Amino acid sequence: MLVLGPILWGGLAIVVGVAGLIYSLRLHTEVRTDGIYFKMWPIHRSFRHISWSEIEQYESKQYSPLREFGGWGIRWVPGKIAYNVSGSQGVWIERKNGRSILIGSQRTEEFVKAISEAVQ
Repeated sequence: MLVLGPILWGGLAIVVGVAGLIYSLRLHTEVRTDGIYFKMWPIHRSFRHISWSEIEQYESKQYSPLREFGGWGIRWVPGKIAYNVSGSQGVWIERKNGRSILIGSQRTEEFVKAISEAVQ
């Protein structure tokens, strides 16, 4: 039987907790009549909102999460922020204030189509 000291058990608990958090990450996105709503659960408890009036343009984008943003999750680069759980596809949104947002999606074409329909 393996006997670990209290410090090792504490470290093991932290590693298991972080791994559980990473495994449970989910990105929820909704296109509504007043804008795009998204949240990265369990980090965000409520939706973040981008109104249609803030959006200058949007497009489906294939990208490299490691090269462009340093990985997955919520990633900040000067002037840009990415919300991505897995994969290398997303919708690139350029806002009028100069800040761009990439929202990862496995169904980017459906996402762009929903935005186009809601904007009209």
